[in-house]
Amino acid sequence: MLDNLNWWEIGALLLLALLIFGDRLPAVITDGLRLVRNLRNMARNATGDLSRELGTDIQLEDLHPKAFIRKHLLSEEDEAAIRKPLQGVYDNLRADVSGVHNDLKDVANAADLRSNDARSSGTATSSSPSAPAPRVSYDDAT
Repeated sequence: MLDNLNWWEIGALLLLALLIFGDRLPAVITDGLRLVRNLRNMARNATGDLSRELGTDIQLEDLHPKAFIRKHLLSEEDEAAIRKPLQGVYDNLRADVSGVHNDLKDVANAADLRSNDARSSGTATSSSPSAPAPRVSYDDAT
C-alpha cells in the first residue's frame, strides 16, 4: 500500500498527523488499532458462526461465491460433469490457435529469409518496387 512512498513523504505525513492531532496522536493511533482488532475479531466470529451453522470448516477465503459453491455444494463428479462439455471446446480452440501461431511463424520466417537473400545479393529485382526511405522527423534528429 505504501510502496510508492519514500522516507521523506512518510516523514511529512507523520509530521502532518502530529500537527493535526497534536497531543491526541497516541490516543488516535490506539483507537485505530483497537478498531482494526475489533474488525478482525468480528470477521473471525462470523466465520466461526457460519461454520457451526453449516457444519463444515469455512475459512474467510471460502466466502467468495465461486469458491463456496465449488467447495461445499458441488461434488467432484458434478464439477467434472460441468467442465466436460467445455473441455472439448477449449481443446479445439487451443489447437486452432496453436495452428495459426505456427502458420504465422512460418510466414514470418519465409519473409525474413526473402529479405535477407535480397540484402545479401545486393541487387533488387526490377519486379519488386523498392520501399521509400523513411523520413527523418525533427523528434528523431533531436
